[in-house]
Amino acid sequence: MVSARLAVDIGGTFTDLAIEHAGQRTTTKVLTTQSAPEQGVMAGMRAILKTAGLQPADIAIVIHGTTLATNAIIERKGARTALITTEGFRDVLAMGNESRYDQYDLNIALPEPLVPRHLRLPVPERLDNEGRVLRPLDEDAVRALVPVLKREAVESIAVGLLHGFVNSMHEHRVRTILAAALPDVPVSLSSEVSPEMREWERFSTTAANAYVQPLMARYLRRLEADLRDMGVAAPIFLMMSGGGLTTIETACRFPIRLVESGPAGGAIFSAHIARQCGVENVLSFDMGGTTAKICLIDAYKPQTARTFEVARVGRFRKGSGLPLRIPVIEMVEIGAGGGSIAHVDSMGRIGVGPESAGADPGPACYGRGGTQPAVTDANLALGRYDPARFAGGTMKLDADAAHAALVEHVGGKLGLDAAMAALGVIEMVDENMANAARVHAIESGKTYDGRTLIAFGGGGPVHGCRVAEKIGINRVLVPSGAGVGSAIGFLRAPVGYEVVRSLYQRFSTFDVEAVNALLEEMEAEALRVVAEGSFGAPTRQNRIAYMRYVGQGHEIPVALPARVLGEEDVAEIRAAYDAEYIRFYDRPVPGSDVEIMSYAVMVATVPEDLEDVPLPGEAALFVPDAEPVRTQAVRDTVTGEVSQWAIYDRASLKPGVRLPGPAIIAEDETSTLIGPGWTGGINGLGYIELVKETA
Repeated sequence: MVSARLAVDIGGTFTDLAIEHAGQRTTTKVLTTQSAPEQGVMAGMRAILKTAGLQPADIAIVIHGTTLATNAIIERKGARTALITTEGFRDVLAMGNESRYDQYDLNIALPEPLVPRHLRLPVPERLDNEGRVLRPLDEDAVRALVPVLKREAVESIAVGLLHGFVNSMHEHRVRTILAAALPDVPVSLSSEVSPEMREWERFSTTAANAYVQPLMARYLRRLEADLRDMGVAAPIFLMMSGGGLTTIETACRFPIRLVESGPAGGAIFSAHIARQCGVENVLSFDMGGTTAKICLIDAYKPQTARTFEVARVGRFRKGSGLPLRIPVIEMVEIGAGGGSIAHVDSMGRIGVGPESAGADPGPACYGRGGTQPAVTDANLALGRYDPARFAGGTMKLDADAAHAALVEHVGGKLGLDAAMAALGVIEMVDENMANAARVHAIESGKTYDGRTLIAFGGGGPVHGCRVAEKIGINRVLVPSGAGVGSAIGFLRAPVGYEVVRSLYQRFSTFDVEAVNALLEEMEAEALRVVAEGSFGAPTRQNRIAYMRYVGQGHEIPVALPARVLGEEDVAEIRAAYDAEYIRFYDRPVPGSDVEIMSYAVMVATVPEDLEDVPLPGEAALFVPDAEPVRTQAVRDTVTGEVSQWAIYDRASLKPGVRLPGPAIIAEDETSTLIGPGWTGGINGLGYIELVKETA
């Protein structure tokens, strides 16, 4: 019996699918069906199974990632949600931490809470910072809220009580009371969703979880039912923002952990490619139809973080979104994809995004009713795409519609023809992505010296060379299946789960027994969740403590030994903190004590070992049988000149081939541009390697 692994990634424009079986991989892309995403998934399923020659019963596992939770928050299309909180803390969601992302904007717009004030309902109760009861929960006050919740037609409830992360007894009692009166209304507890200090972030995360929970649970159950009806009996796993897989049951309880699931798959894909090729430090560049994602990967591991913002009201402005305190793979995501719409602003400048044409109506060249020019239209106008062979020939592009849209909305306002308007659009979107990459490196305290850029997504290989040039990278890798890279990344992800808890400690009074008891409890919870989907596979564990010097406002992560701690470990952990602090900030703070704010335990299945496959050396020469299938007139974005570029079919290129630029390597899901001054080649894995010629 065939044992196939299926991955599905729903993006803003395309739904990508990948199947691996018997050492073979089959991929496909279909347009996302925004109103009912499962319909696009099922259409893609039928197409990919037919292409692969498989039956639904041949699928052994389904791994899924989606932007549905993110879009629901951004578009404010989630459930009608109420927040029950401690009396006196009703306005925490609105007040935040009183910071301003733009100090000098007198008309600054701040993100509106997901829960309006009249649905933020206080109840009398109070715990102190160590979880001791100062004021018992007024259970009658909780029951008195039931008529209000019914009258307001509340669909989901978040519970966030002060210091509930230390002692959850009051939060659990609130849920018990509400469940008896409102059995069909889901309740999210902050002590389960985000059990960490800082009430704004904790309340915001819990409210967001409650906001998307009914929508996500309905969608996941519909998808599960459709797959079962098709004959797929395999278990279904969901990709989480932190890079691990979890069961559909856990995903339905904590859908907020799926917010960045698609981009996380792309980062895992890049890390896997880096390990295969022995390239330790890389920049992951994932450009899809709606957004571009940039992630730094060092020692084959993506950067991770504990905080994330969604639905920013200030374009790309840190601090202008709703805070989520969840495990995430740290990356920069900007509105720069194939569907990003180009325009001219009031100052006569070309702008691109963040608005996207999506899949419906899509760019003007799709012929689905779109009239505004998108990045795909500009690439087509520059000659980078063959309109008859786009997406493997399944979608014929309308070049006239692309030219008309570019002239009407960009060129006509600036006195440019369609080709020069397209050049301006592409140069602007490339600069936007390069600038985001520069800022990300600076904020991370890193550089791009010696890094390799791994380009994937439908647009990544098209724009990879130019973005690399702008940020000073001289080598680009384009792996096989680049057009559906995030979906393939799902197939490389471990089954894993991260548990975070707060327990305030100082090194001067460090309580080893209390810390060991907490870590043991966290380990047990993580193991329990992972066991639901690991099927007995071996696991490994990572432990992290988030520390800071006393009086500082932000913590840095420090690895802990994955075992019972002894008194002798305290000094070593303190030394590890000092070393990490110096790495971040260049010098320590002598004489200052260190406080530990929270702990994280990550349990995950062990990934398979990989053998490094070296990239072709400089001795690899041009191979005479690498003949282009045709030539195509392409306008270079650097010089603006038009010339005939050689077009190669990727499937026919063998390892060791070297191709001089300018040229294009075409495949079904994307095209790789080899710019002037670059040389392309195929390594031992069949991956495209692009190297910039240096003086």
